[in-house]
Amino acid sequence: MDSRDQEQQDKYARAQKKVDNIKGFYTHLLVYICVNLFISIKKIVRNLDNGETFQEAFFDFGTYVVWIAWGIGIAFHAFNVFVDNGMLGRNWEELKIREYMKQEERRKWS
Repeated sequence: MDSRDQEQQDKYARAQKKVDNIKGFYTHLLVYICVNLFISIKKIVRNLDNGETFQEAFFDFGTYVVWIAWGIGIAFHAFNVFVDNGMLGRNWEELKIREYMKQEERRKWS
């Protein structure tokens, strides 16, 4: 196999992985919204049945705890998918791999 063909296949595989990661994030976001809407509506209805006013039921902090906690996880997931630079980005990982490969080559020839 030609090195250019291998390079093209590597580029395609990286692009495919990026697309899969983006699809995974949007699936996670959709589940987050649907599940939290369901939980919030159930809690609000339950609070209304317990005699609270709509304002009391709607603005109850307990209704939004899951939104906040899970939202932090969504933020980390988004950072992981959409930020390519930095300590946790994919560029960093690839640069480290190349660095270690070069070190290994130097040791081999030393």
